[in-house]
Formats: sequence, structure tokens, C-alpha cells
Amino acid sequence: MNLETTHAPQSLAPALHDLPKLNLLDLQIHFFNDLRAKGRSGNTLKNYKTDLECFNQYLKKTTMHLNIDGFTISHIEEYDKFLQKKYSSDNSKRRRVQALRIFFDFLVSQGHFGSNPVRKLPTSPKFLDIPRPTPFIDVKTLWEHLLEESQTGNKMNRLLSLRNQVVMLFIFGGGLKVSDITRLKMEDIFLGEGPRVLVKPEKRDPYSVPLPAVFSTAFEVYKNVLEQEKKIAGLDFENVLFNANPYQILSGGLSPRGLEIVFEELRKKLLLTLTPKSLRQACIFKWLQKKLDESLIKEWMGVAPSYSLKLYRDHLSSHSFDDSFLQEIYDHFKSRPRN
Repeated sequence: MNLETTHAPQSLAPALHDLPKLNLLDLQIHFFNDLRAKGRSGNTLKNYKTDLECFNQYLKKTTMHLNIDGFTISHIEEYDKFLQKKYSSDNSKRRRVQALRIFFDFLVSQGHFGSNPVRKLPTSPKFLDIPRPTPFIDVKTLWEHLLEESQTGNKMNRLLSLRNQVVMLFIFGGGLKVSDITRLKMEDIFLGEGPRVLVKPEKRDPYSVPLPAVFSTAFEVYKNVLEQEKKIAGLDFENVLFNANPYQILSGGLSPRGLEIVFEELRKKLLLTLTPKSLRQACIFKWLQKKLDESLIKEWMGVAPSYSLKLYRDHLSSHSFDDSFLQEIYDHFKSRPRN
């Protein structure tokens, strides 16, 4: 049996009360089904499977079985020692321990353990990498490319470029994360002279973030073209984003992985230093350079008040960002006749 069986319907897995022993793979099937029932994304499930498979392989190698009956803190400490040797990245080690901790929380909730042995393991400090924002020249190049693409006579290519303009403004303009963008609905967008977007994280209260003024115009154009194509495709959805091939809209919504692929293609095509993360970091530097209140910046980032912006402040003099070019270049392309 392997983890591929987690794609099977829940009914194919034995019921928890029917398991004679704490067989790891059977329990993980139930864990993944529980995550799926709670609406966790496919990307989240994939990450959990990858992290827990590391634990599975460790057990196979050291105990020759996958029975975790009677597991204690001493077993977890041995696994932690294994991770310390296997991974040089602190974040890789932390992620695998965190996945195991959440899995054992599930087992406790199901009555298999009285307490979670993983929670007795001291948490290693999180390694904070130096911010590496997309260079300002690459941000401008991306914006010009997306505007140029929107001048095409091909309807679907134009719609895709308009969608990607909106995505860029969400990230560079509003500092949104991919996971937040992919969940946005039309009702979360507020236009006008001071456009804003309402972000609804899974585990935090909703909050709104201001967007550059150019967003209102760009979004109106995008929304109108999208509505026309939705009618042609016979689709009706409230997602801001959509999934499509070069010929038609396939469905409403776009997965985090789908959005990552969009950026991978743009990066390769334009030879840019570009990821959603680096573009978001450029936005954070932009906010700091505008001397905005740090508590406000943290609110827009969706992080706790205790989150430190020290690494950004330490490298503030090395990066220069501004968003006035967004409107200037947009107006230039808008005045040009479309092909």
C-alpha cells in the first residue's frame, strides 16, 4: 500500500474503529480525507503528503514496519535527530515536524492518543531568509509586457493578459499572497478613487488592503471582457480569476499551483527575476519607502503585530520601488490604437 491510495474515495479506507493496530498509512488516509473535508487545497494536501512520507520512510528504514502503537516522545526525538542529519535547511526540518505535529493532533482528536508526543519536542527557531525582491526594472518590464499583450486581437490572449494585469496589481500593488488571491470573489473587490480588496484568510479575521488607483480602470476592463467570454462559454461563477486554455475558459477559479505556473511562464519568457514571493517583497519595500506606519503594513501583510520587519529595514537602502509608473505606462498604452 502506498500514499497514492489517498486519492481513493473515503469509503474505500477502513473505518478508524476497525483498525486493529495504529497502521500509519491507513491513519494517514483518514487524516487526508479529514483535511479534504475541511476544504484544504490540493496544494496543501500535496505538501502534507510529502512531509509525512519523510516520516514513513524513516520508520521503514529504522523499524521495518509502519505501526505507531505506543509512540512516545523518545520516538519523536529519534526522528528529530534523523531530520537534523538529513536536512541542512532549518525550515525544511521545521516543516516536517509541524506536519507530524498536526497529524498527531488529528490522532488525539480521534482518541488514538491521550496527548500529542510531538508537542513535547522543543520548537526550532524559524530561519528568516534575506528578502530578495523582484528588481524594479523587472517589475516595469512585466507591466509593460502585460499591457502590450492586452493589445492583441486574439480575444482569449487578451483576456489572459488582462487577468494577469489584475494579478500583478494584487501582488505588487497590494502585497497579497497567492493563497489569498486564488480565493477572491467579485464581491471582495471595491472600486473607485481608492480601490481596495477584502482578504479572507482561512485562519484569521478578514481585512482590507488598498490598491493603486490604476486598479479600478484595469479591473473594470478585465471584468467586462471576462463577462463577455463567460457568456460565450456558458459559464457563471463569482471567482475573480479563472482557468483557461488558449481557446476558452475552462472553469472559474485558479489554483495556487496554476498561478505559480503563470509566473513560471512569464519568468522564462521575459528572463526576469520573478516569483509571486519576490514581487510581494517588492511591494513591502515600496510601503516602507513611503514611510507608512509599520503596524498598518503588518495588517496589510496579514501577519501578527509581533512580526518583525527588521530584515526589510536593514536592506531598505539597497532597493528602490515606486508605483507611479503603473498609471503612467497604463495611460500610454491606453492611448494607443489596439491591433
